Amino acid sequence: MMRVAVTGGSGKLGRAVVDELVSHGHQVTNLDIVAPREQRCPYTRIDLTDFGQVVEALTAIDARHDGLDALVHLAAIPGPGAAANAATFHNNVTSSYNVFSAARLAGIKNVVWASSETLLGLPLEIPPVAIPIDEEQDARPETAYSLAKLVDETMAAQFCRWDPALKMVGLRFSNVMEPHDYAQFPGFDADPSVRKWNLWGYIDARDGAQAVRKALDYQATGLEVFIIANADTVMSRPSAELAAEVFPGVPISREITGTQTLLSIDKARRLLGYEPQHSWRGHA
Repeated sequence: MMRVAVTGGSGKLGRAVVDELVSHGHQVTNLDIVAPREQRCPYTRIDLTDFGQVVEALTAIDARHDGLDALVHLAAIPGPGAAANAATFHNNVTSSYNVFSAARLAGIKNVVWASSETLLGLPLEIPPVAIPIDEEQDARPETAYSLAKLVDETMAAQFCRWDPALKMVGLRFSNVMEPHDYAQFPGFDADPSVRKWNLWGYIDARDGAQAVRKALDYQATGLEVFIIANADTVMSRPSAELAAEVFPGVPISREITGTQTLLSIDKARRLLGYEPQHSWRGHA
């Protein structure tokens, strides 16, 4: 059992993460500026852009906790266009710095946070250098939102350099979906260009939560970054066929079978033991 704080625990992915950690016996505190729809664990309202509040939230909060073993940082303006570019960048980078720095002051050595698939060059107006995309390809932020995510990863590398005992895991989540979202998926087949912006990827929130739990359990130090997507795409057509049609001339770096994801999850499978359990095909 770990004492874990989850920032953004009221959000779409956050709700699934809270459920996953609570169901596995962890003592969870939700730190968010928005109250949860259903309270599965203690909740405290925190403005993550206020460093003093974040330090207090991670060191001790009366009637909540008197110390933490681990931190999951999910809170952010959730994507490009959700706010003005400068507002998104300043909010997200400031919040992440405050959380990472406060965790260091609190002596927390186990940090998992939400990076983003947008670092992979999304919306892929410039084709990828190879398909599937994996963590070996250089980050290519194309928006203020994804640039902020790259700053987060850069900061995390330096925090780990400062403290060799620290573990920080960045999870580059694909487009987060819940079961009620799957009703729209069959319609994507009519026009592959609608979802080409992320190579037709997605992540079921419950599998995203599984990845968070396994990242917390991962025994290592230093920085690691993983792409987290479902094992399949949002499409019914074969993935290799889609890649050849929509991205002609882009090298295919390995065999692609069926509707296999084009956002490689091989590293997460190998190091975290991550294996998606949910697919839209069982819900459509």
